[in-house]
Amino acid sequence: MDRPDEHEATARDDEAVSRFIERFAGELTDAGMQRMGARVFVALLASDSGTLTSVELAERLRISPAAVSAAIGYLSQMHMVNREREPGSRRDRYRLHNELWYETYGERDKFLSRFETTLREGARALGPGTRAAVRVEESAEFFAFLQHELIAVMERWRTRND
Repeated sequence: MDRPDEHEATARDDEAVSRFIERFAGELTDAGMQRMGARVFVALLASDSGTLTSVELAERLRISPAAVSAAIGYLSQMHMVNREREPGSRRDRYRLHNELWYETYGERDKFLSRFETTLREGARALGPGTRAAVRVEESAEFFAFLQHELIAVMERWRTRND
């Protein structure tokens, strides 16, 4: 059986792909993503199938299987990858979620709501009208606004793609 990505080595410049993986992973890391998780994520993103085994990821990124495992754990928590068992094998495959960015950013809505709730509780605890409470309440308003806008953007994206 052909491996899903076995033709990639002949169809692409491996060095250019490696540079892309490291560059985009660096940008994701600068934005707050865990470094090894970013590298594994971009390696999956850059594969035609969107799925690779731990061994394939370790070879492509020149990292240890333990580093792959830790990165997959992080990406799973972030709802960016799934772990699948290869049929008839004990090997796991890691797959990007369908509608990857939509799913990932859709999850952010929950965090924004939690931030807003916690900040509003904090503003009450700090005492109405205090400078700290006003600052914290303004932060809560920002997250409420962001959540509202994110929901609207996600709906527009869904409509655009349907």
